[in-house]
Amino acid sequence: MQESSDTFSENRERPVSVQNGWLWLFIVLSIWVLSIGLIIVAATGRLPHGLPEVPVIASGIVLIIVNLVLSGGFFTLQPNEARVLILFGKYKGTVRESGFHWGNPFYSNDAQAQIAVATEGKHSSSRSPRHKVSLRARNLNGERLKVNDKNGNPIEIAAVVVWRVQDTAQAKFDVDDYQDYVRVQYESALRHLASGYAYDDENPDTVTLRSSMDEVSQALALELQERLKKAGVVVEEARIAHLAYAPEIAQTMLRRQQAEAVIAARQKIVHGAVSMVELALKEMSEKGVIDLDEERKAAMVSNLMVVLCGESEVHPVINAGTLYH
Repeated sequence: MQESSDTFSENRERPVSVQNGWLWLFIVLSIWVLSIGLIIVAATGRLPHGLPEVPVIASGIVLIIVNLVLSGGFFTLQPNEARVLILFGKYKGTVRESGFHWGNPFYSNDAQAQIAVATEGKHSSSRSPRHKVSLRARNLNGERLKVNDKNGNPIEIAAVVVWRVQDTAQAKFDVDDYQDYVRVQYESALRHLASGYAYDDENPDTVTLRSSMDEVSQALALELQERLKKAGVVVEEARIAHLAYAPEIAQTMLRRQQAEAVIAARQKIVHGAVSMVELALKEMSEKGVIDLDEERKAAMVSNLMVVLCGESEVHPVINAGTLYH
């Protein structure tokens, strides 16, 4: 472990500037005109008297070869795009300014990416030709993962992550493929997050996946940022996009939730009924509407509780007698 930590070196982006592409385009075109003109003049025998033809033709050929090399230094950058400059395996810096540029023609290109683009017709931002890196914000719409929550219940969870490359040197040199690194770390972070919270809880003050979506999303963003900083990636936003019990327990948990909802509703109904009965007895006692002994109060309370807590429609019953006959 000590040996591997000694061989790893963390990279940091260094901004650099390159030459104006339009100026060098004029120079290259001028050299093309000069070299071809020399060859044509020498080949047609129009050289001034005494000048040998062979050296002039050779000079024109050399200029063409040099011009071909210089032509390899042109490149363009779109807004929010950067190019990592590598000269013979050494990192020289990163160009972030958009436009038409010219740089050292010996700055290396990503040959593997060029082959992939030519054969598959696909553009890879992590291994793009000329080591270009997109700085635009990207969306990672993660797949649904099946994990166990804090209580051990299997759930399905997915998230949407908005991220972008902040340090191009880290993205290119500190990880093998930063896009794949983001995907793997997303899955690992989401699994770890889901296992640390319960899907739901009876206590309203408890932070859960279902009732505390903002807090959970913020925790996911912080954990992802901690994991992805090695790749030079910054997380703009992370949001839970899907959350549900796994199909095998969904019906059971739905019945449990329905039962909990019924119990909670019953508790509120009973609490309200007791308050109304208490208020009724107090009002009748203070206003002297009727003088009730303890047994009549008990009967009245029983009737009121049945009326207030019952689910079926109440039908009035006229009592012509007394409680004692």
